Amino acid sequence: MLTMVLVGLGAIAAWAADVSGKWVAEVPGRQGQTQTTTFTFKVEGDKLTGTISTPRGETPISDGRVQGDEISFTQVIEAGGNQMKFLYKGKVSGDEIKFTRQREGGQGQAREFIAKRMPS
Repeated sequence: MLTMVLVGLGAIAAWAADVSGKWVAEVPGRQGQTQTTTFTFKVEGDKLTGTISTPRGETPISDGRVQGDEISFTQVIEAGGNQMKFLYKGKVSGDEIKFTRQREGGQGQAREFIAKRMPS
């Protein structure tokens, strides 16, 4: 019985949502405008890599992780000689990810949005 429980717990710990592929979202910004953003993800085990594409360009994600149905990663943006870090946390539900994006250090308002999987 104990073996079955341990095997079951190992399977739960090893399970990670399959978010590999492209996802698109309308990400809210300042003053109520939105920006179409495409996320391209690749998952290997619990490691998440990929890029974020906006009309302004493409940036890689870093520190990406997938744990069960939750994902997290960081985006670093260079603007006017300054670096800004944004922390993303998301919960996967089928073909949607409900995200919260927060600037590192808690600066600014956290933004919530939903990304939808693009057909492959």
